[in-house]
Amino acid sequence: MPIAAPLRRLLLATAALALPAAAQAHPHVWVTAKAEVAYDGGRVAGIRHTWRFDASYSAFVTQGLDTNGDGKLSPEELQGLATENTTNLAEFAYFTKLKVAGRDQAFADPREARMNMDGDRLTLSFLLPLKAPATQGKGVAALEVYDPTYFVSFSLAEGADAVRLPGAAAGCTTTVTRPKNAEPAVAEAGKSMSEAMFEALTSASNYGEQFANRAIVACP
Repeated sequence: MPIAAPLRRLLLATAALALPAAAQAHPHVWVTAKAEVAYDGGRVAGIRHTWRFDASYSAFVTQGLDTNGDGKLSPEELQGLATENTTNLAEFAYFTKLKVAGRDQAFADPREARMNMDGDRLTLSFLLPLKAPATQGKGVAALEVYDPTYFVSFSLAEGADAVRLPGAAAGCTTTVTRPKNAEPAVAEAGKSMSEAMFEALTSASNYGEQFANRAIVACP
């Protein structure tokens, strides 16, 4: 069950029955994210994501997946969900934007999708390779992670490992900027931001950009 349009409808219907107040608020899913900007031979080769979902979403999306009935969810039982999630995120460009030396980068199909349960939280990890490795040189690599529709709220994890640089040249540094806005921007006086407005947002929308997490990688 992917984090895309079909899931939005199902999750909203479930939330409306169980939590009427919550069903009227955005976002609906919360993710604590970590990322690796992967280098190969000095060039940027891709992004490896690790996304830890909130407990409510984790419980909802894993219903019925304990196929052997042992009360635990193994990576094998979660593999189908991991593959489906990453595949269906293509419409939203995997909630990821990357510029290297000022140029927008295109992504190939995701690889190495895995899921596991840590307590009551579901974690998804996957490699998002570039279609072609990009030379950074003395320029910067600029990574943004966000949902343009703000259905999913991303927050970069705290700590030095929020964005790592495996394979980068010595001396490369990372500057992380988290969104200043914790809640949707207040609408103009007399106007409300209804659920219908959010439902009308698409992958081409830019509303969620105000909540983007950004990492700037500079190399000598």
